Amino acid sequence: MTTAEQPVVVLVHGAFAESASWNRVIQRLHSNQLTAVAAANPLRSVEGDAAYVRDVIAGLGRPVILAGHSYGGMVITQAAAGNPAVRALVYVAAFAPEAGESALLLSAKFEGSTLGGALNAYPVASGGNEFRIAEDKFHHQFCADLDAGEAALMAATQRPVTERALTDGLTADEPGWRTKPSWFVHGERDLNIPAAALRFMAERAGSRGTREIAGASHAIAASQPDAVVATILDAAGHVQG
Repeated sequence: MTTAEQPVVVLVHGAFAESASWNRVIQRLHSNQLTAVAAANPLRSVEGDAAYVRDVIAGLGRPVILAGHSYGGMVITQAAAGNPAVRALVYVAAFAPEAGESALLLSAKFEGSTLGGALNAYPVASGGNEFRIAEDKFHHQFCADLDAGEAALMAATQRPVTERALTDGLTADEPGWRTKPSWFVHGERDLNIPAAALRFMAERAGSRGTREIAGASHAIAASQPDAVVATILDAAGHVQG
């Protein structure tokens, strides 16, 4: 396989995170001779964010494996729809929506999410509100299996998300996972998206392989990078076949 045919792993963070949240995953992908790009997800609207990710993919000019964390799953599902450059999808504690479904709807489908009580909301100039996780609640809510020092850094560098992004339904007629092979990895103690919801979405999408990590939090790319990378390598093996 020539370099031009080698897939690039495009990593799309979700709400309350940023592109460096993939650092440990990227280090391990590089050790496995895989190129990775962590996109800066705008977190403004599903369609707008997906359009941006499609631009990133087009700029690479190579086939890609799209991996999304949390709300990033909404974005990769939309960005992959009808996009021949996308060869596989990896959902990392992420939403895998059907047409019309929103992140808010899916997170409430099963009991167990405590995110609502951890959020601070404030208006933004473009209209509506945006949300961030209160810094004193971030460690417990988002990354309970990381140490307090790292959690404090993650709280300080979190990227807020608009209410619109979380309530936008998927507009693609056919979600990306319906036509692209998909893999799933998530934590058993995810407080943002209940494990029951993550299992439901993996099964519905016909996951080629699902890893559920005992005791792991929502911030699985930071706390369990080996499991995340193993899942991406499974997808890469299929693509490089």
